[in-house]
Amino acid sequence: MATSSSLTLSSATFSKLSPHPYLLANLQASDSSSPSARTNGRLPQQARQPYINTSSLSHAHGSAVVRTGDTTVICGVRGETLLTSAVPNYRAPDDSSGATLNEARDYDLLVPNIELATGCAPNFLPGVPPTTLAQTLSTRVYSLLHSSKLLNVSGLRIYQKDGSELSGRQRGNEAMEEDDEGDSTITERAVKAYWVLYIDVLFISFDGNPFDAAWAAILAALQDTKLPQAYWDPDREMVLCSPKKRLPLTLSGFPVATTAAVFTAKEKPKKGGGQYWILVDPDRLEEGLCDETVTIVVDCPKEGTKVLGISNHGGTVVGPVLMKELAKAAESRWNDFRKAVS
Repeated sequence: MATSSSLTLSSATFSKLSPHPYLLANLQASDSSSPSARTNGRLPQQARQPYINTSSLSHAHGSAVVRTGDTTVICGVRGETLLTSAVPNYRAPDDSSGATLNEARDYDLLVPNIELATGCAPNFLPGVPPTTLAQTLSTRVYSLLHSSKLLNVSGLRIYQKDGSELSGRQRGNEAMEEDDEGDSTITERAVKAYWVLYIDVLFISFDGNPFDAAWAAILAALQDTKLPQAYWDPDREMVLCSPKKRLPLTLSGFPVATTAAVFTAKEKPKKGGGQYWILVDPDRLEEGLCDETVTIVVDCPKEGTKVLGISNHGGTVVGPVLMKELAKAAESRWNDFRKAVS
Protein backbone atom coordinates (compact mmCIF):
# COMPACT_ATOMS: atom_id res chain seq x y z
CA MET A 1 0.00 0.00 0.00
CA ALA A 2 1.51 3.32 -1.01
CA THR A 3 1.95 5.91 1.69
CA SER A 4 1.90 9.63 1.00
CA SER A 5 4.78 11.68 2.37
CA SER A 6 4.43 15.37 3.17
CA LEU A 7 7.13 17.89 2.44
CA THR A 8 8.14 19.96 5.47
CA LEU A 9 10.35 23.02 5.47
CA SER A 10 12.37 24.44 8.32
CA SER A 11 11.64 27.98 9.55
CA ALA A 12 14.92 29.26 8.10
CA THR A 13 14.12 27.81 4.66
CA PHE A 14 10.54 29.11 4.78
CA SER A 15 11.75 32.62 5.63
CA LYS A 16 14.15 32.64 2.66
CA LEU A 17 11.70 31.21 0.13
CA SER A 18 8.62 33.21 1.18
CA PRO A 19 9.62 35.96 3.62
CA HIS A 20 6.34 37.91 3.50
CA PRO A 21 4.04 34.90 4.18
CA TYR A 22 6.50 33.75 6.84
CA LEU A 23 6.28 37.02 8.79
CA LEU A 24 2.53 37.24 8.22
CA ALA A 25 2.05 33.72 9.59
CA ASN A 26 3.81 34.73 12.80
CA LEU A 27 1.89 37.98 13.24
CA GLN A 28 -1.52 36.43 12.57
CA ALA A 29 -1.96 34.32 15.67
CA SER A 30 -4.00 31.14 15.20
CA ASP A 31 -5.66 31.75 18.56
CA SER A 32 -7.48 35.07 18.91
CA SER A 33 -6.60 35.18 22.61
CA SER A 34 -2.87 35.03 21.87
CA PRO A 35 -1.03 38.26 21.09
CA SER A 36 0.71 38.77 17.75
CA ALA A 37 4.39 37.91 17.78
CA ARG A 38 7.17 38.55 15.31
CA THR A 39 9.56 35.94 13.90
CA ASN A 40 12.13 36.86 16.55
CA GLY A 41 9.60 36.38 19.37
CA ARG A 42 9.14 40.08 20.11
CA LEU A 43 5.76 41.78 20.32
CA PRO A 44 5.05 44.32 17.54
CA GLN A 45 5.89 47.33 19.73
CA GLN A 46 8.69 45.66 21.70
CA ALA A 47 12.20 46.96 20.96
CA ARG A 48 15.44 45.11 21.42
CA GLN A 49 17.29 45.74 24.68
CA PRO A 50 20.30 48.04 24.15
CA TYR A 51 23.74 47.38 25.66
CA ILE A 52 26.29 50.20 25.71
CA ASN A 53 29.98 50.17 26.60
CA THR A 54 32.03 53.39 26.56
CA SER A 55 35.78 54.13 26.35
CA SER A 56 36.27 51.12 24.10
CA LEU A 57 38.98 52.64 21.86
CA SER A 58 42.39 53.55 23.26
CA HIS A 59 43.40 56.16 20.67
CA ALA A 60 40.18 58.17 20.44
CA HIS A 61 39.08 61.09 22.59
CA GLY A 62 35.75 59.31 23.11
CA SER A 63 34.17 56.05 22.00
CA ALA A 64 31.24 53.71 22.55
CA VAL A 65 29.97 50.32 21.43
CA VAL A 66 26.20 49.84 21.12
CA ARG A 67 24.50 46.48 20.62
CA THR A 68 20.78 45.99 20.04
CA GLY A 69 20.02 42.38 19.21
CA ASP A 70 22.35 41.36 16.37
CA THR A 71 23.08 44.96 15.35
CA THR A 72 26.43 46.08 16.76
CA VAL A 73 28.05 49.42 16.02
CA ILE A 74 31.17 51.17 17.34
CA CYS A 75 31.76 54.92 17.31
CA GLY A 76 35.01 56.80 17.82
CA VAL A 77 35.36 60.57 18.26
CA ARG A 78 38.63 62.35 17.65
CA GLY A 79 39.25 66.09 17.85
CA GLU A 80 41.62 68.13 15.69
CA THR A 81 42.31 71.86 15.86
CA LEU A 82 41.34 74.25 13.07
CA LEU A 83 42.80 77.77 13.01
CA THR A 84 40.35 80.57 12.30
CA SER A 85 42.85 81.93 9.78
CA ALA A 86 42.25 78.77 7.74
CA VAL A 87 38.46 79.25 7.70
CA PRO A 88 37.19 81.00 4.55
CA ASN A 89 34.98 84.02 5.25
CA TYR A 90 35.46 83.64 9.00
CA ARG A 91 33.34 85.84 11.24
CA ALA A 92 34.14 86.30 14.91
CA PRO A 93 31.29 85.10 17.18
CA ASP A 94 29.52 87.65 19.34
CA ASP A 95 27.42 85.90 21.99
CA SER A 96 26.02 89.21 23.30
CA SER A 97 24.58 90.36 19.95
CA GLY A 98 22.26 87.41 19.43
CA ALA A 99 23.56 86.85 15.90
CA THR A 100 22.43 83.76 14.04
CA LEU A 101 25.96 82.55 13.25
CA ASN A 102 25.94 78.74 13.23
CA GLU A 103 29.61 77.97 13.79
CA ALA A 104 29.22 74.19 13.81
CA ARG A 105 27.48 74.11 10.43
CA ASP A 106 29.22 77.07 8.76
CA TYR A 107 32.73 75.89 9.67
CA ASP A 108 32.04 72.10 9.50
CA LEU A 109 33.09 71.46 13.09
CA LEU A 110 31.15 68.16 13.23
CA VAL A 111 32.20 65.59 10.62
CA PRO A 112 30.31 62.26 10.87
CA ASN A 113 31.14 59.28 8.69
CA ILE A 114 29.37 55.90 8.69
CA GLU A 115 30.85 52.71 7.26
CA LEU A 116 29.15 49.34 6.83
CA ALA A 117 32.00 46.89 7.31
CA THR A 118 32.52 43.88 5.09
CA GLY A 119 30.94 40.86 6.73
CA CYS A 120 28.44 42.76 8.87
CA ALA A 121 25.68 41.52 6.53
CA PRO A 122 25.62 39.32 3.39
CA ASN A 123 24.84 42.18 0.99
CA PHE A 124 27.88 44.32 1.92
CA LEU A 125 30.76 43.26 -0.32
CA PRO A 126 34.47 44.15 -0.08
CA GLY A 127 36.20 46.55 -2.43
CA VAL A 128 33.14 48.59 -3.40
CA PRO A 129 32.43 52.32 -2.93
CA PRO A 130 30.34 53.47 0.04
CA THR A 131 26.80 52.19 -0.31
CA THR A 132 23.76 54.41 -0.69
CA LEU A 133 22.63 53.34 2.78
CA ALA A 134 25.91 54.47 4.36
CA GLN A 135 25.74 57.86 2.66
CA THR A 136 22.09 58.31 3.65
CA LEU A 137 22.84 57.45 7.27
CA SER A 138 25.74 59.93 7.35
CA THR A 139 23.47 62.68 5.99
CA ARG A 140 20.70 61.94 8.49
CA VAL A 141 23.14 61.86 11.42
CA TYR A 142 24.72 65.14 10.28
CA SER A 143 21.29 66.79 10.09
CA LEU A 144 20.26 65.55 13.54
CA LEU A 145 23.52 66.67 15.13
CA HIS A 146 22.70 70.24 14.10
CA SER A 147 18.90 70.28 14.42
CA SER A 148 18.93 68.81 17.94
CA LYS A 149 21.50 71.40 19.11
CA LEU A 150 23.08 68.60 21.12
CA LEU A 151 26.53 70.17 21.36
CA ASN A 152 27.32 73.54 22.89
CA VAL A 153 29.59 74.97 20.17
CA SER A 154 31.17 77.50 22.53
CA GLY A 155 32.97 74.54 24.09
CA LEU A 156 34.80 73.96 20.81
CA ARG A 157 36.32 77.44 20.71
CA ILE A 158 39.98 77.95 21.55
CA TYR A 159 40.74 81.40 22.91
CA GLN A 160 43.67 83.69 23.48
CA LYS A 161 43.74 85.74 26.64
CA ASP A 162 47.01 87.14 27.89
CA GLY A 163 48.68 83.79 27.25
CA SER A 164 46.29 82.07 29.67
CA GLU A 165 45.72 78.35 29.09
CA LEU A 166 41.97 78.60 28.58
CA SER A 167 39.63 76.82 26.22
CA GLY A 168 35.96 77.46 25.61
CA ARG A 169 34.81 74.52 27.73
CA GLN A 170 36.77 75.72 30.77
CA ARG A 171 35.87 79.35 30.29
CA GLY A 172 32.16 78.86 29.76
CA ASN A 173 30.44 82.24 29.52
CA GLU A 174 32.38 85.47 29.12
CA ALA A 175 34.21 86.13 32.40
CA MET A 176 33.17 89.20 34.34
CA GLU A 177 35.85 91.45 35.78
CA GLU A 178 35.39 94.25 38.25
CA ASP A 179 36.93 97.62 37.40
CA ASP A 180 38.03 100.29 39.86
CA GLU A 181 34.51 101.74 40.11
CA GLY A 182 32.93 98.39 40.84
CA ASP A 183 31.22 98.03 37.44
CA SER A 184 31.17 94.65 35.70
CA THR A 185 32.71 94.57 32.23
CA ILE A 186 33.06 91.69 29.78
CA THR A 187 36.64 90.79 28.97
CA GLU A 188 37.05 90.29 25.24
CA ARG A 189 38.71 87.09 24.08
CA ALA A 190 39.63 86.43 20.51
CA VAL A 191 38.76 83.02 19.10
CA LYS A 192 41.96 81.77 17.48
CA ALA A 193 40.96 78.18 16.66
CA TYR A 194 38.26 75.53 16.97
CA TRP A 195 38.07 71.88 17.81
CA VAL A 196 36.78 69.84 14.87
CA LEU A 197 35.18 66.55 15.90
CA TYR A 198 35.58 63.63 13.50
CA ILE A 199 32.86 61.12 14.35
CA ASP A 200 33.48 57.73 12.74
CA VAL A 201 30.85 54.99 13.01
CA LEU A 202 31.55 51.39 12.00
CA PHE A 203 28.93 48.65 11.83
CA ILE A 204 30.39 45.35 12.99
CA SER A 205 27.12 43.44 12.70
CA PHE A 206 24.02 44.60 10.83
CA ASP A 207 20.53 43.29 11.58
CA GLY A 208 18.25 46.18 10.78
CA ASN A 209 17.41 49.61 12.19
CA PRO A 210 20.88 51.12 11.60
CA PHE A 211 19.96 54.76 12.23
CA ASP A 212 18.84 54.24 15.84
CA ALA A 213 21.95 52.21 16.67
CA ALA A 214 24.33 54.65 14.93
CA TRP A 215 22.80 57.66 16.66
CA ALA A 216 22.92 55.94 20.06
CA ALA A 217 26.62 55.13 19.53
CA ILE A 218 27.33 58.76 18.58
CA LEU A 219 25.43 60.06 21.60
CA ALA A 220 27.26 57.74 24.00
CA ALA A 221 30.64 58.48 22.41
CA LEU A 222 30.12 62.27 22.66
CA GLN A 223 29.22 61.87 26.33
CA ASP A 224 32.47 59.93 26.76
CA THR A 225 34.60 62.46 24.83
CA LYS A 226 37.22 64.46 26.73
CA LEU A 227 39.41 66.89 24.80
CA PRO A 228 42.79 68.20 25.97
CA GLN A 229 42.82 71.65 27.51
CA ALA A 230 43.83 73.90 24.59
CA TYR A 231 44.92 77.52 24.28
CA TRP A 232 46.55 79.84 21.74
CA ASP A 233 50.18 80.73 22.49
CA PRO A 234 50.85 84.20 20.98
CA ASP A 235 54.63 83.79 21.27
CA ARG A 236 54.76 80.56 19.29
CA GLU A 237 51.70 81.49 17.23
CA MET A 238 50.20 78.05 17.55
CA VAL A 239 47.67 76.06 19.58
CA LEU A 240 49.09 74.23 22.55
CA CYS A 241 47.37 71.41 24.43
CA SER A 242 47.82 70.09 27.91
CA PRO A 243 47.81 66.27 27.71
CA LYS A 244 47.41 65.90 31.46
CA LYS A 245 44.11 67.75 31.71
CA ARG A 246 41.12 66.74 29.61
CA LEU A 247 37.75 68.42 29.66
CA PRO A 248 34.36 66.88 28.70
CA LEU A 249 32.06 68.29 26.08
CA THR A 250 28.99 70.30 27.05
CA LEU A 251 25.90 68.47 25.78
CA SER A 252 22.31 69.66 25.89
CA GLY A 253 19.90 66.87 26.72
CA PHE A 254 19.80 63.22 25.71
CA PRO A 255 17.93 62.86 22.38
CA VAL A 256 17.10 59.25 21.42
CA ALA A 257 15.84 58.07 18.02
CA THR A 258 13.13 55.40 17.72
CA THR A 259 12.24 53.87 14.36
CA ALA A 260 9.14 51.80 13.53
CA ALA A 261 8.12 50.08 10.29
CA VAL A 262 4.63 49.34 8.93
CA PHE A 263 4.01 45.76 7.77
CA THR A 264 0.85 45.12 5.72
CA ALA A 265 -0.98 41.83 5.28
CA LYS A 266 -0.80 42.06 1.47
CA GLU A 267 2.49 42.41 -0.36
CA LYS A 268 0.99 45.13 -2.57
CA PRO A 269 -1.72 46.73 -0.41
CA LYS A 270 -4.22 49.22 -1.71
CA LYS A 271 -3.85 52.78 -0.55
CA GLY A 272 -5.31 53.23 2.93
CA GLY A 273 -6.66 49.69 3.21
CA GLY A 274 -5.74 46.25 4.52
CA GLN A 275 -4.53 44.89 7.82
CA TYR A 276 -1.21 46.19 9.11
CA TRP A 277 1.14 46.02 12.11
CA ILE A 278 3.49 48.64 13.55
CA LEU A 279 6.87 47.01 14.20
CA VAL A 280 9.10 49.02 16.54
CA ASP A 281 12.85 48.57 16.07
CA PRO A 282 12.57 46.37 12.95
CA ASP A 283 15.25 43.80 12.13
CA ARG A 284 16.77 43.22 8.69
CA LEU A 285 14.05 40.79 7.55
CA GLU A 286 11.24 43.12 8.60
CA GLU A 287 12.82 46.19 6.98
CA GLY A 288 12.93 44.43 3.63
CA LEU A 289 9.18 43.69 3.81
CA CYS A 290 7.91 47.12 4.94
CA ASP A 291 7.24 50.08 2.65
CA GLU A 292 6.77 52.73 5.35
CA THR A 293 9.06 53.72 8.21
CA VAL A 294 8.76 56.42 10.86
CA THR A 295 11.55 57.80 13.05
CA ILE A 296 10.80 59.89 16.14
CA VAL A 297 13.53 61.68 18.11
CA VAL A 298 12.57 62.52 21.68
CA ASP A 299 14.19 63.81 24.84
CA CYS A 300 12.55 63.21 28.21
CA PRO A 301 13.83 65.67 30.81
CA LYS A 302 12.10 66.15 34.14
CA GLU A 303 9.82 68.89 32.79
CA GLY A 304 8.29 66.59 30.17
CA THR A 305 8.83 64.85 26.86
CA LYS A 306 10.14 66.92 23.96
CA VAL A 307 9.74 65.76 20.36
CA LEU A 308 12.83 66.97 18.50
CA GLY A 309 12.09 65.49 15.10
CA ILE A 310 9.77 63.25 13.07
CA SER A 311 10.52 61.72 9.67
CA ASN A 312 8.18 59.52 7.65
CA HIS A 313 9.37 57.61 4.58
CA GLY A 314 6.90 55.98 2.18
CA GLY A 315 3.34 54.78 2.72
CA THR A 316 0.20 56.47 4.03
CA VAL A 317 -0.74 54.33 7.04
CA VAL A 318 0.75 56.36 9.89
CA GLY A 319 -1.48 59.27 10.92
CA PRO A 320 -1.92 61.40 14.05
CA VAL A 321 -3.39 58.54 16.13
CA LEU A 322 -0.60 56.10 15.35
CA MET A 323 1.95 58.86 15.79
CA LYS A 324 0.84 59.28 19.42
CA GLU A 325 1.30 55.54 19.99
CA LEU A 326 4.77 55.71 18.50
CA ALA A 327 5.60 58.67 20.75
CA LYS A 328 4.80 56.50 23.78
CA ALA A 329 7.03 53.77 22.40
CA ALA A 330 9.76 56.38 21.92
CA GLU A 331 9.49 57.41 25.58
CA SER A 332 9.96 53.79 26.65
CA ARG A 333 12.91 53.50 24.27
CA TRP A 334 14.44 56.64 25.77
CA ASN A 335 14.33 55.09 29.24
CA ASP A 336 16.02 51.92 27.94
CA PHE A 337 18.92 53.84 26.42
CA ARG A 338 19.24 56.12 29.44
CA LYS A 339 19.60 53.13 31.74
CA ALA A 340 22.07 51.49 29.37
CA VAL A 341 24.29 54.57 29.32
CA SER A 342 24.22 55.16 33.07
